[in-house]
Amino acid sequence: MSRDGIDPDAPDFVYDEFAWFHENCAEYGLDWGGAAEVARVRHDVSAGHHMSALHWGAGAPRVVMLHGGAQNAHTWDTVVLALRPTDALAVDLPGHGRSGWRDDGRYDPHSNAGSVIELLEAQLDGPVVLVGMSLGGLTATRVAALRPDLVARLVMVDITPGVTRDKAKEVHDFIAGPQSFASFTEIFERTVAFNPTRSASSLRRGILHNAHRMPDGSWEWNYDRSPVTGDSFPSSEAMWADVAATTMPCLLVRGADSPVVDDDDVAELLRRRPDARVEMVKSAGHSVQGDQPLVLARHLEGELDAR
Repeated sequence: MSRDGIDPDAPDFVYDEFAWFHENCAEYGLDWGGAAEVARVRHDVSAGHHMSALHWGAGAPRVVMLHGGAQNAHTWDTVVLALRPTDALAVDLPGHGRSGWRDDGRYDPHSNAGSVIELLEAQLDGPVVLVGMSLGGLTATRVAALRPDLVARLVMVDITPGVTRDKAKEVHDFIAGPQSFASFTEIFERTVAFNPTRSASSLRRGILHNAHRMPDGSWEWNYDRSPVTGDSFPSSEAMWADVAATTMPCLLVRGADSPVVDDDDVAELLRRRPDARVEMVKSAGHSVQGDQPLVLARHLEGELDAR
C-alpha cells in the first residue's frame, strides 16, 4: 500500500515513529510548525519488565494518557498535538507498544496499575490530569484510587466497570483476529473494514505504530495477545469499588455511537460518584481520541484549566 511515495511493504521501508505528525496536523487543521518536542522515556519496574512512554514537551507532564487494549501511546498523538504546548506523557501499558511483556501475562487494570504508578513516580513532580480510555480508563481509576497524590483530576474515556464482553463485542472481535498478515496491504484492509468511519491515513499511521514487519515480509501486531479477561480480571464490583474510592474530580467522556457505555452504567457511576460529570461526544465510537480528537482535546483543556 503506497502513499506519498512510502510503501510499508517495500524492502527498504524503515519505520520512524516520529515521521507522521505532520499528517495528524494536516488532517485536523492543526498548525504543524515543522517539529514536535517529543522523546521516548523508559523506566524499569518491580514487576520485572520496563515501561515506555512518549514525553511531549520539556517540562514535567501536566496530563498523562493511558490507551485501551491492543493500542499504544500513539493513539493520543492528535490529541496531544492539539494540546500543545502542554507537557504530556502518553504511556504504553504493559504488553503494549514498547513497554515490556509480563511473564505472567496479566494485563488487567489492577496488574497494570502497579507498573503505571512506578512510572509516574519517576516522571511526575506533582499531581496530573490522568486520562484513560477503555482498559486504560479502568487502569487509571485504579491508580487514582490507590494514589490520589498523583492524580488531580480523572478522565475516563468511554469506559466504566459496567463494561461486558457483549457491549465490547466489536472491539474483542477485532483483537481476536489474526496475529500475522502476509502483507501491509492485508493488515490495512482488515483494519479499514473494522473502522469504516476513520480516514485511510489515520488507520495507516495507527497500524505502523502498532505492528511490525517480519523478516519474511509479513506483518504482526506488537501487543501481547494474552487475554485480559477471565480469572485474572477484577470483578465488576471490585472495579466499581475503585471508582467509589476516588476523591478527585471525575469526568466520563462517552462516544455517542459506542455501545460500550450505556445509560445504566452512567447511573451506576453517578450512584458511586454523585459529583461525577458526563460529556457525550457526537460522531464518536469507542475510540473517542481517534474519531473526535479535537473535541476530546477541548474537554481536556477544561480539566487542565480547572486544576
